[in-house]
Amino acid sequence: MSIIGEAILTASVELLVNKLASEGIRLFARQGRIKDDLVKWKKKLVTIKAVLDDAEEKKTTDDSVKLWLGELQNLAYDVEDLLDEFQTEAFRRKLLLGNGEPAAAHDQPSSSRTSTKSKFRKLIPTCCPTFTLQSIQFDYSMMSKIKKINDRFRDIEEEIGSLKLIKSSAGGSKKARQRRDTTSLVEEAKVYGRETEKKEIVELLLKDDSRNDGGFSVIPIIGMGGLGKTTLAQLVYNDKQVEDHFDLKAWTCVSDDFDVIRLTKSILLSIASDQNVDNHDLNKLQEELKKQLFGKKFLLVLDDVWNENYTDWVHLSLPFQAGAQGSKIIVTTRNQD
Repeated sequence: MSIIGEAILTASVELLVNKLASEGIRLFARQGRIKDDLVKWKKKLVTIKAVLDDAEEKKTTDDSVKLWLGELQNLAYDVEDLLDEFQTEAFRRKLLLGNGEPAAAHDQPSSSRTSTKSKFRKLIPTCCPTFTLQSIQFDYSMMSKIKKINDRFRDIEEEIGSLKLIKSSAGGSKKARQRRDTTSLVEEAKVYGRETEKKEIVELLLKDDSRNDGGFSVIPIIGMGGLGKTTLAQLVYNDKQVEDHFDLKAWTCVSDDFDVIRLTKSILLSIASDQNVDNHDLNKLQEELKKQLFGKKFLLVLDDVWNENYTDWVHLSLPFQAGAQGSKIIVTTRNQD
């Protein structure tokens, strides 16, 4: 599935959740006795939406997840088409009701036949104003379509567990996002279609930065959740040319818990596994990190950065100034700033 396709899928699910909550759909659902079905659809879509980020991240290395996303996309289109049919039919019935006979026979003179019609109409509940052959045929057709969609929803929801998809979207809990840690390891044989992007980033990493006064430069990989930012960073991190170019490499997953002490410890352990990082003194930790980086060309990956606080970034980056010219930091993030 392309990047555009992934964005469309996320937007489609969001659109369906909103459409199912709309007044027109809810009114028609009550009239057509399908309220329970639509309520279930909305709940299922919310559940599915919560795992979309994880699914779209994993689909680059798991064909089963890629197939699941394709089935979900098709289902989203079919549900949207069906809801459009509901809205069209609701509008037709509203027009039919508006063009009907007067509700009360004594409002105006009429023939006995018209009077009988008016009396008959008063016996039909207002919630079911269009008891016509066309309406009956529509309802019968919809019941069949609803049943098929219920079955497809059930299958897709059941696969969430078997595919081990995690609630990792912005709509998920903070605790769920923190549990989703990442590492630098990647199974390259199962990654397809990222050669061009990988080559571009590798070229940036190997590029001479003699005009950069900061000692290091930052390369951001930006995009919405599920676009494979982590996978791309992993591919670059493990590239042979990159391995040979840098003296030190470190990988740390940031997530939404931008704790400077935790991150400093993680970076230290990544470049010097024998270091004792039991203390919580930020000054001592950063002095040690500065010593480890001094005069060395390093590559650091900060994966899944959510924090936009500039002060936190300044505190974390102080030891990085000790690195040699040409050091690089890759940041994967959803934020443009």
